[in-house]
Amino acid sequence: MKVAHAIENVKALGVLRSRGVSDPRKPLETLRTVKETQIFGPQATLIRHNTRIAPDSPGLADERGELTYSQIDKQTTAIARGLQAAGITEGSVIGVLARDHRGLILAMVAASKLGVRVALMNTGFAKPQFAEVCQREKVTAMLHDSEFLGLLDALPADLPRFLTWVDEGIELPEGAQTLDDLITSNSSAELPKPSKPGGFIILTSGTTGLPKGATRAKLSPLATAQFLDRIPFPSKGAQVVVSPIFHSTGFASWLVGMAMGNKIVMRRRFDAEATLKLVADNKAEMLVAVPTMLHRMTELDPAIRAKYDTSSLKVILLAGSALSPELTIKATQAFGPVLYNLYGSTECSVASVANPEELAMAPGTVGRAPITCEVRLYDDNDKQVSAINTTARIFIRSGTPFEGYTDGRHKQIIDGFMSSGDVGHFDEHGLLMVDGRDDDMIVSGGENVFPQEVENLLLERQDIFDAAVVGVDDPEFGKRLRAFIVPEPGHTPDGEEIKAYVKNNLARYKVPREVVFLDDLPRNPTGKLLRRVLVEYEVTS
Repeated sequence: MKVAHAIENVKALGVLRSRGVSDPRKPLETLRTVKETQIFGPQATLIRHNTRIAPDSPGLADERGELTYSQIDKQTTAIARGLQAAGITEGSVIGVLARDHRGLILAMVAASKLGVRVALMNTGFAKPQFAEVCQREKVTAMLHDSEFLGLLDALPADLPRFLTWVDEGIELPEGAQTLDDLITSNSSAELPKPSKPGGFIILTSGTTGLPKGATRAKLSPLATAQFLDRIPFPSKGAQVVVSPIFHSTGFASWLVGMAMGNKIVMRRRFDAEATLKLVADNKAEMLVAVPTMLHRMTELDPAIRAKYDTSSLKVILLAGSALSPELTIKATQAFGPVLYNLYGSTECSVASVANPEELAMAPGTVGRAPITCEVRLYDDNDKQVSAINTTARIFIRSGTPFEGYTDGRHKQIIDGFMSSGDVGHFDEHGLLMVDGRDDDMIVSGGENVFPQEVENLLLERQDIFDAAVVGVDDPEFGKRLRAFIVPEPGHTPDGEEIKAYVKNNLARYKVPREVVFLDDLPRNPTGKLLRRVLVEYEVTS
């Protein structure tokens, strides 16, 4: 087994060479970059690397314009000096509560230069969650957008804080400091190197309670190969990232994009038409999004989509929540065979990726594991399952596992494979299909129902824009199925007809007993459905 893993690592190095991440013509630069990764971690290392080889190349773009890699390098050093003067030193933990823009990137890179750990906060936090996570992660300073000033009331008044973005017309507290203030008032002369990387904490989605913190002190350069093995990232091109960068997919795609020398194009708030404009204006070869965002772009009037030339797109990378078969087909019709469906988790990183050919064979599949990764199925008795079309628990072996939750807990591990918390099966092509979350399973009248199957069926209807199915308490069946439907604009679906439709296509016990119509479904910023909100939803007759 160790020999096989060693061979895989050699192959991963080959992937990095073939994609141009490591240049055999510049062995000293490659060696220097690898060495710096062990000192700074990936954020500052990649900025420094690109500043040495292509200082004037654009590194990011947002509503405020573009910054070159050299500008990012200088500005982050000045910010790091300002943070250091405020008592934020190696080993500290800072929280960053920001949307996708330069302030978020500059904050993360500056912390990396100081050996300071970054806890990436969810922009959808309520005040009690925010306060509890900050206390658990031992946050000693907060860098945040002005729109979140109200949330900071939950933190100690003497906690240092800096503004990463200031909205127009906002009245700032007396003495408030911005990142721009730190840039203009501090030197950009190089700092002493930290003794070790500060690392970063990415929070889990928190769909079932308080988000857990998954920590990584450093990343192996081979982690990049897991993405590049099955996803054709552009090189020295433009990639639009609308998936939240505070979460694992957005964060990882930013890092891989920097490794490829790309310009990362961001926008603070997602808008379907504005995203198409970003792609067209930047001639972007890649778009990183979550399925709900792709859904909204696909549902735009074709006349609106036609206003923007998106023919430069070679990759639409999706992750964060389930990609339905129906959306796979519709999006491929709208944008061409450019969809790549990534399956993974905050804890396991990458598990598998489906390319356009595999999505054409099995719409909605998450494909196959990339280099240095492997997926296995285990039953409830922890025995491996290899039979085709047999649903079991999904376990992942990854070359970049996390180091455990910050609250001391860990995922179940069998034979070196970590639980994903999902269940799924392999089809006749060997492609992985995710059937749903293990804890989403509904036992109704003694029968097991995974809601995703019912939801995918409902989403095939022309009169349904979005759908969710949950189990609610029932005195006779233990649980009964309740469907929540968001109608397609201009349509008025009938609840009884929807039940009959499910009955005609699935087993009797998978038919919802109730159908509730809503204007929207509760989802977190990465598009994951908040099922517990729907379970607790009070239905009025």
